[in-house]
Amino acid sequence: MKLKYGLWLLLLLCELNIFAQTRSLTLPTDTADTWQVSLITCGPGVEVYNQFGHTAIRMKNVSRNIDLIYNYGIFSFNTPNFVLRFTLGKTDYLLGIQAYQDFVDWYAYCNRDVREQVLNLSIEEKNTLIGLLNENYKPQNRTYRYNFFYDNCATRPRDLIEKCLQSKLQYADDMTTTSTGQSFRSIVHEFTANNSWSQFGIDLCLGSEADKPISRRAMMFIPLYLEKYFDKATILPHERNNNSSREKNKNLVGEKSNGTYPLITESKQLVTIPEADKVQKDTPFTPFRCATFMFIVTTVLTIYEIRSRKSLWGFDLILFTAAGIAGCMLAFLATFSEHPTVSPNYLLFLFQPLHLLLLPWFIKKVKKMQRSSYLVVLTIELLLFIVLWAIIPQKFPLAVLPLALCLLVRSASNWLLSQPYKA
Repeated sequence: MKLKYGLWLLLLLCELNIFAQTRSLTLPTDTADTWQVSLITCGPGVEVYNQFGHTAIRMKNVSRNIDLIYNYGIFSFNTPNFVLRFTLGKTDYLLGIQAYQDFVDWYAYCNRDVREQVLNLSIEEKNTLIGLLNENYKPQNRTYRYNFFYDNCATRPRDLIEKCLQSKLQYADDMTTTSTGQSFRSIVHEFTANNSWSQFGIDLCLGSEADKPISRRAMMFIPLYLEKYFDKATILPHERNNNSSREKNKNLVGEKSNGTYPLITESKQLVTIPEADKVQKDTPFTPFRCATFMFIVTTVLTIYEIRSRKSLWGFDLILFTAAGIAGCMLAFLATFSEHPTVSPNYLLFLFQPLHLLLLPWFIKKVKKMQRSSYLVVLTIELLLFIVLWAIIPQKFPLAVLPLALCLLVRSASNWLLSQPYKA
């Protein structure tokens, strides 16, 4: 279980579709008027790797008996050094193709909702989209560098649809303002609310960049937000104040009084899962409760240590080793990862590689109940971290507070034990 959560970036995977096919295929464009193009949105799952939902494009042609799903969420765990590459932000995803019914059956089996939004595209726009999909599916173009927040299974379909509509797509909301009250971290919290360990692991690794306000367009890295904003979007006429405008849009439906058309002509619920089957119960052993219990144990042991004048250096060895290992992992991410939201990470003031590097020296002092200069400096640093908690430009999980107090209590105990004993 610890390994599962330790591989933190695996928590941010968009959907893994292991049944996707990668056979050669070229969509015909000569009968684009018979194509139905849809955006498919799959609801969140209960596992850590699919809690954020999934998006795909459906291409249906009844006359040719074609019904396919184009899926940008394909990757393989068999890729050499997969975990390391994902941690470094160097994971390559690819575009895969799957039979529509297989796709829907799989999500129904996984107890996940599936919804369809039929796109209101003209013949020319369908031709453009088909051309883009064909180009994307060429072996030399099929693979792309995945980024959870900026280039994933939801943003790729969005970008293709926007490209084929050019400047005619108009969203109902202001998509550029960052006055949304949302950040990447807050949205991650929204979709991990019932999995506190998943949320805790992600929070540890995301730096202050994840707390900056984001626009509604940036929020569309989540499939359900993409679905939401597409639902209210409209298409502008091809040529305003032009007699040929209606002719060019003759296969679009639902013209509004202002001459625009809805982007979505029809919404369908393909798979409906009862709410009772979708609810995920969080473990009672949440990170905060576990960290609080650890703080209580640390405090009790420290009181015993001070009263008995017996150094519990073995406990310090375990505590600071764990904190040092965590610091090395965070420092590695902040220094070497290409993920844009992992640096700077102010948790490095708490979990430091120095804990591990200087461990032999200050543990030697602790064993002899001598004052350690490193622990004195650390005590001051931890006090400042806790006092300035609210104004540090990064949101920390609440479980970090009792962990910080654990380190503070043990650092301060070294100073107390190093004082001359008074009966």
